[in-house]
Amino acid sequence: MKQYDLAVVGAGILGLAHALIARRAGKSVVVLDRDNQANGASIRNFGFVTVTGQQSGAIWRHARRSRDIWAEVAPAAGIEALHQGLVVTAQRPEAEAVLDAFLQTEMGEGCRRLTAGEAGAISPALRAGNIRSALYSPHEIRVESRSAIPALAAWLRAEGVDFLWNTTVQNVQTPKVETSSGVIEAAKVVVCPGDDFTTLFSDRIAARDVTRCKLHMLRLTPETPLQLGAAVMSDLSLVRYLGYAELPEAQALKQVIEAEQPEYLSNGVHLIAVQSADGSLVVGDSHHYAATPDPFQPAAVDTLIAAEFDRVIATGGFSITDRWIGTYASSDAQTYFADAPDDDTRLVIVTAGCGASTAFSIAEETLATLF
Repeated sequence: MKQYDLAVVGAGILGLAHALIARRAGKSVVVLDRDNQANGASIRNFGFVTVTGQQSGAIWRHARRSRDIWAEVAPAAGIEALHQGLVVTAQRPEAEAVLDAFLQTEMGEGCRRLTAGEAGAISPALRAGNIRSALYSPHEIRVESRSAIPALAAWLRAEGVDFLWNTTVQNVQTPKVETSSGVIEAAKVVVCPGDDFTTLFSDRIAARDVTRCKLHMLRLTPETPLQLGAAVMSDLSLVRYLGYAELPEAQALKQVIEAEQPEYLSNGVHLIAVQSADGSLVVGDSHHYAATPDPFQPAAVDTLIAAEFDRVIATGGFSITDRWIGTYASSDAQTYFADAPDDDTRLVIVTAGCGASTAFSIAEETLATLF
């Protein structure tokens, strides 16, 4: 039986982050996953490593640190950074007040307020007539998550991390890990189950009051090529992302949106638009919560997302060329947690849609308690 310093259960971005940090520290690592490849939230999102707008405090600091690690790892793993930066457009005076308040916080470091014209110079596709001004952040990077996560796993394998795919972990009693392929022995174990709340440590997960969030994602292909230039958000994001939404000024904006776009709030719709190498755009998203979300994608919700996109970005027409649903663990009580079933085992779940933005730093924090 081969013995490891660390076994990681789950090959999503959070599991891979723990494998990376442990390998950097010279540990022997094995990653186990029940599927043949990463197939959950990590490959279904925007590939948008977001710093600006993350909740103030620990999450924002985790995002800043994780963004730096992404910048180191992506070139080494052959992962292309498709574009950098973020433009948050303001369509209403109440939104401008939120942006001004944000710039007065420590989270506004390196960011700046733009006129509509200046925003258009960074993102030429913006619909200038619908934008009053904007916030620009230089901190964000965008990768293609559906290819970046497999590339990261392949690079880690080349760096000496072992992977056991198609392997279900049935029980963890560190140092023994019982799997469908036999018993693995590891001095330390980190379990990153994503939104699987029942296979391992179900009692501990249940105590954290978590549920699942379902979101709609679209790929739009413009009829005429356009340059997005940076990730783009809108007013709706300012009442969704806690780094803005927790500011007192956001309440006035939320009241206006409740009056003018109530169906957007009831479906958890806000705008994120990022661009892929082929010129198409990944656009979303929505938020619906249930212990077991249904697998269906109502066209009415997709229409809301596409309409908000069309209000902010001028395309000359576009077609929806791909639709998919993502799910992730969600909780109102915390954004992530690292539970300790025993001194040598950790259960780590990001309970918000910011796994790609925070995973590397969370892994550093978690492994510091194990080694």
